[in-house]
Amino acid sequence: MNLRDLHYLVSLAEHRHFGRAAEACFVSQPTLSTQIKKLEDELGVPLVERTPRKVLLTDVGREIAHRAREVLNEIDQIKGIARRTIDPESGTVRLGIFPTLGPYLLPHVVPMVRERFPRLELLLVEEKTENVLHRLREGKLDAGILALPLHDDSLHTEFLFEEPFLLAVPQSHPLAKHPQLKLNDLSDQNLLLLEDGHCLRDQALEVCHMAGAGEKSGFRATSLETLRQMVAANVGITLLPTLAVKPPVAQAPNLHLVEFSGHPPSRRIAMAWRKSSAMGAFLKQLADIFKNLPRDLLDPHSACASPAKRRRMA
Repeated sequence: MNLRDLHYLVSLAEHRHFGRAAEACFVSQPTLSTQIKKLEDELGVPLVERTPRKVLLTDVGREIAHRAREVLNEIDQIKGIARRTIDPESGTVRLGIFPTLGPYLLPHVVPMVRERFPRLELLLVEEKTENVLHRLREGKLDAGILALPLHDDSLHTEFLFEEPFLLAVPQSHPLAKHPQLKLNDLSDQNLLLLEDGHCLRDQALEVCHMAGAGEKSGFRATSLETLRQMVAANVGITLLPTLAVKPPVAQAPNLHLVEFSGHPPSRRIAMAWRKSSAMGAFLKQLADIFKNLPRDLLDPHSACASPAKRRRMA
């Protein structure tokens, strides 16, 4: 048994197809199939159930593949320790982030990361929260930028910042006349929301529950940009995170932003990584960069100002 054979088994478990697993491992299909058979002979148990259309792992095959993945992750950790001993600020970090935050946060943070760690290779993966968590647990990501709470004891979470929400309404909407809103001003409103699977949908539903508001039926958006355009088209109103309305994002025509008074509804953002990660100390340094965003970026009041006023404030 060697690490290469374990890698083949893990790839087969992921792809459930000999051809695709072999392609992912950069070997021929007969080579991968032969090595899997040798591994089965060595262990004395069948790992794979071969069917005409797909590959199924046996119960023991799934368990061994799970253990093999953990072994390969530990090997990556060992290599990472060695690399960072030689050069603590080099190497690769695989960072996951969810789609209602990534496009609006990363343009502000990535230049700061490159300036602080010029030799670091930052590989960014944009996925919904559940997929980021799954890849993080599987060792396919080193860290994730996620909204709290996470409810996972295997992960360390480092709080980064709190991002307020704004209400986005068409220019002609009655709420557009308000300089500020209280939550109960939404009590008779139905909001446009994202489809299931987006953490922002869950956060918006929580705000609706606190305000006594509802969800507009018959429509669920696949992205924040769709929500933004639907508001501009007079379809309804919605909640937008502050970063999603800050430059360089262009504001849609016929869209008016209203801030909430007092402590506004918000989402809390954190960086998470496995408690067992050998990169913990370095990831803490990386998280510190995300914590030091320019204060104006998270200020909902400046986002509601007119373009002329924003230029004067700048």
